[in-house]
Amino acid sequence: MSDLNIKIYADGANVNEIIKMDRENSVDGFTTNPTLMLKAGVSDYLGFARDVLAGVKEKSISFEVFSDDLNDMYRQALILRDLGKNVWVKIPISNTQGIMTYDLINKLSFEEVKVNVTAIFTKEQIQKVYDALNPNINSIISIFAGRIANTGIDPEPIMEFASNLTNDNNLIETLWASSREVFNIIQAVRTNTDIITLPPSLIRGSKEIGKNLDQYSLETVKMFYDDAKKSGFSL
Repeated sequence: MSDLNIKIYADGANVNEIIKMDRENSVDGFTTNPTLMLKAGVSDYLGFARDVLAGVKEKSISFEVFSDDLNDMYRQALILRDLGKNVWVKIPISNTQGIMTYDLINKLSFEEVKVNVTAIFTKEQIQKVYDALNPNINSIISIFAGRIANTGIDPEPIMEFASNLTNDNNLIETLWASSREVFNIIQAVRTNTDIITLPPSLIRGSKEIGKNLDQYSLETVKMFYDDAKKSGFSL
């Protein structure tokens, strides 16, 4: 994995797991969102964020606003920004009414808030977000490549478009989001994507990258054989 030219961010909301990965230095940063937090049983947003930041002091971590009102998104963004210098604030590309957040993104970015614009699916959205960002402030453009692929559309041309757009500015990074399989890492690398977010299960699975296929085949046969013996099957 260290040979691949891409940053690996862990996507999750388990405080202990996040802090453990930070201490092991097994990833480059972290992302979370309200859905992951709900699944993890988080009920105190700021308490969760502060617990995470008590352990993660240097690596980038993104926390997302959750209001549906753009003015309140702005208020929440400032609160999250003030939690730590390594905090990126996730802003959705629109609210639930389809009102786009480009003006909010522009306002926050030019107030030196490090934004991570999320739930992006199209080239038009990528272009408009890029145009809204302050080129002198760190920002992330998170494109939901996995969900794009779920629709039957190849996400690689969209990711390449984003990479080409941001190529001349090291402060604006592209992110392959909603990963579905380890191979997404290879796809992200070949599209020159800066960051990929992976759940812990795919981070563990990424250890198989580069493995000899003949050896992998033999290991799989042995697994089936051993499990059949354990089961006590007979014919």
